[in-house]
Amino acid sequence: MSPRTLPLRNAWPRRRKLAEKPHIFGVTGWKNSGKTTLLASLVGHLGRQGLVVSTIKHAHHSFDIDHEGTDSWKHRKAGARETALVSANRWAIMHELQGHDEPPLDEILARLSPCDLVLIEGYKREGHDKIELLQGERAKDAPLWPTDRSIVAIAARNRPEGCNLPCFDPDDIASIARFILDHCAVADTSGN
Repeated sequence: MSPRTLPLRNAWPRRRKLAEKPHIFGVTGWKNSGKTTLLASLVGHLGRQGLVVSTIKHAHHSFDIDHEGTDSWKHRKAGARETALVSANRWAIMHELQGHDEPPLDEILARLSPCDLVLIEGYKREGHDKIELLQGERAKDAPLWPTDRSIVAIAARNRPEGCNLPCFDPDDIASIARFILDHCAVADTSGN
């Protein structure tokens, strides 16, 4: 191994030890409710505080991070179960399910490198704690919080009637981030 090469499980130098089993917290809501915008804002905010944040995005449709004609695409089409694509800037492993069921969330979490926090977009039926975004047409008709005990906070312009959960404006990223860190008992690395 060359002096610049680090093992993949420890892909960058650190000054502090990261959790082998990180805290997890979800962002959920119906389609076009602003989940991705909120999650991306949280990642940026928490990263500026010195936290190492990973994300998982659940897709309800087929997707591809590769495209037809590339060498890695040819490997996959030839039947490779996993294809790693590696460059000086990033690496990815594409795992073909080849007719098998989608892996459970715990299996995906186990494949991530150590970090402080994993933010999960989607997986609304999983049991991890979540904040629900109440924006868009469907949120008015079918909020999840009244029947889903894993929803521990709401992000909405106005507090829903009858809701006793903590409620945040979706644009108040600092308050939402502080709630998540407190809720998950993630240590503050910013020195504040």
